[in-house]
Amino acid sequence: MDTRKLKYFLAVVDHEGFNRAAEHLLIAQPSLSQTIASLERELGVPLFHRIGRRAVLSEAGQELVGPARLVMRDLDAAQSAVQALRGIRSGRLDIITMPSPGIEPLTSMIAGFTRSHPSVRLNVVAAFTPEEVIESVRSGSTEVGLAGSPNPIRVPGVQVLELERQPLILIVNPQADTFRPGTAIQREDLAGHRLIASQRGSLMRWLVDDALAGGVDLEIVVEVAHRTSILPLVLAGVGHAVMPSSWAPLAHKSGLRTLLIEPVSHLDVAILSRKQDLTPAARAFLKIAELHVTRPEDVPHQHS
Repeated sequence: MDTRKLKYFLAVVDHEGFNRAAEHLLIAQPSLSQTIASLERELGVPLFHRIGRRAVLSEAGQELVGPARLVMRDLDAAQSAVQALRGIRSGRLDIITMPSPGIEPLTSMIAGFTRSHPSVRLNVVAAFTPEEVIESVRSGSTEVGLAGSPNPIRVPGVQVLELERQPLILIVNPQADTFRPGTAIQREDLAGHRLIASQRGSLMRWLVDDALAGGVDLEIVVEVAHRTSILPLVLAGVGHAVMPSSWAPLAHKSGLRTLLIEPVSHLDVAILSRKQDLTPAARAFLKIAELHVTRPEDVPHQHS
């Protein structure tokens, strides 16, 4: 099995069909089909089900995606290592992130990384749960992952660097700001207020549900899966929102007030990677990440 066949296979996966993959690879579509057919003969199993013009991965095809990406990434790493000897710094780094760590600390880390390595292209994909991040890094689909969870992440075979603890804050709807002056509120103070909530399974939603279960008479007015919608909804006066403190700078730039919610709940943010066989780009990114580790004594007690 040669790497060209794996490259063509991944192109069909990434471009969701033979026609667009052939256009991306700058080859004729029949040539691509013949190469995939040859790979399927070598493996003895179909890799795609052809449904009309679409190519849907078979079970065997799904199993091949992760190992194929690892092979191609290792090939890139080998090329990068050789090129580095000639003074060429290039390559690509695949990162997966959950929404809140994707605002901070990922933004600061990417800014630092691109200043030092301007020729490396970053590809950032989205995840909504720590499990998705762990699986992506484990399978080799991505090299580096950022996850936020209620407790520190421990995963066999995966390197975990704890970055920071983000306290949960309330982003205040300016049209319903009846909270007393100050920088913090109690959960009970949410009584009588309308909230925009993220989907079940998130720490932010847990805090809202826990307050409800504890007898706090609040109302969930909107449930949002895409957290990029939350800040605009607060600005539009729809409701308040419980979010990690990584959202505070954006909220403040938008003219919104934030309040620390006591007793404080924290989102533990960590960066995940494979323990071996990382590309030079991934190793360089992890070095940048180490500069963003926040120690307990660095954490401010109040967020305003």
